[in-house]
Amino acid sequence: MVRRRQVTYSKHSTHAARSAHARGGRAFRTYDTSYINPRSKVPQGPTLIAIVVAVVAAIVLLIAVPSCSRGCSSTDLVQPGTTVEVTVPDGASAQQIGQSLVDAKLIANAGSFTDAVKASDAASQLKPGDYQIEGGTSAADIVSMLVAGPSSNSLVIPEGYTVSRTADAVEKATDGAVTADDFKAAAGNASAYADAYPFVADAYNNSLEGFLFPKTYTLPKDATADSIVRMMLDQYAQEVATLDYSYAASKGLSAYDVLKLASVVERESDSNTRADVASVFYNRLAGNTALQSDATIAYVVGHDPTHSDLSVDSPYNTYQHKGLPAGPICSPGLESLQATCQPNQTDYLYFYFTKNDDGTLNYYFSKTYDEHLQAIKGASSNASAAGDGGDAGSNGTQSSNGSGDGQQTGAGN
Repeated sequence: MVRRRQVTYSKHSTHAARSAHARGGRAFRTYDTSYINPRSKVPQGPTLIAIVVAVVAAIVLLIAVPSCSRGCSSTDLVQPGTTVEVTVPDGASAQQIGQSLVDAKLIANAGSFTDAVKASDAASQLKPGDYQIEGGTSAADIVSMLVAGPSSNSLVIPEGYTVSRTADAVEKATDGAVTADDFKAAAGNASAYADAYPFVADAYNNSLEGFLFPKTYTLPKDATADSIVRMMLDQYAQEVATLDYSYAASKGLSAYDVLKLASVVERESDSNTRADVASVFYNRLAGNTALQSDATIAYVVGHDPTHSDLSVDSPYNTYQHKGLPAGPICSPGLESLQATCQPNQTDYLYFYFTKNDDGTLNYYFSKTYDEHLQAIKGASSNASAAGDGGDAGSNGTQSSNGSGDGQQTGAGN
């Protein structure tokens, strides 16, 4: 027989210890211990802690690593020596710009950029445009770059510019990289753009006159005549998409007709009178009366029209030819296009204006020719006729001072 080893709680057991041990053994025999006695070995102590830490770390990694949409580690960022182009849209907030910088992997998180913006109090000074930013550039330095503005050139095209004046502005804005002749050549080939921009398909004399929308453009350093033309046609398409052509269509005008008439309205009105001036031309068209706009003559002759200029043979001569000029005489702004689409409803057939010393204009609208003559007489007795934007040319009997590029003039008889 194998002798059972006696288990005690000490090397020198006592009767009391053996008695306590026996009582414990009898008590535990009455419990079901299967639930606390697993079949496999459970990790204990340091091993269990290590497993828990590893699981937590894996969960954090899964949450933080999928992309750089919220933030990037330093190893994910663009390294110094590598340049990334970032476009800042007009009206973008600091948070939106910061996220764009994160997406471009230039900064680790948007907060670093917004904090730098707040520190510089530059939220209202961040300029839109295209920026070339090198990896490793600090958030503070990026803020400084955006406050200074893009390194690309700025092209300013005011309302009323012709293709010729636009070409000169392009040459100046690009420091001669795109010459005026290059631009005029591109703008004189409307058919080359008709597939991408169907609205230019019927452009008179294959010219993009009128379609080069007036705006301030940001030109990249590698801009070409073609890319600039496309930029301006894109802007035109975007702007005219907001127009309601229903009234003009009811009067038999196409979208291109609206552009032609709006170009005349642009040269013949100011911000307060566009809708009334447009109504005069609509009324004259409805009455089969010649528009008699000095601005269209100035477009042809290239200078302030004289009495003899009114007989120039040209499809733009609205004294000799009834209806609209053959094509636009300039690029009208959105306000002139809107006024042409929705003119005021009047009975006016004539208008006359004079210029004040401060450059503002006084307009006089009339329903009849007699009223028109009285308006001219009354205005002349109070102020001299405008020197750089004329009065009504009643068959050329009144002085007409349009500019060579289509400055504001008055509608004639």
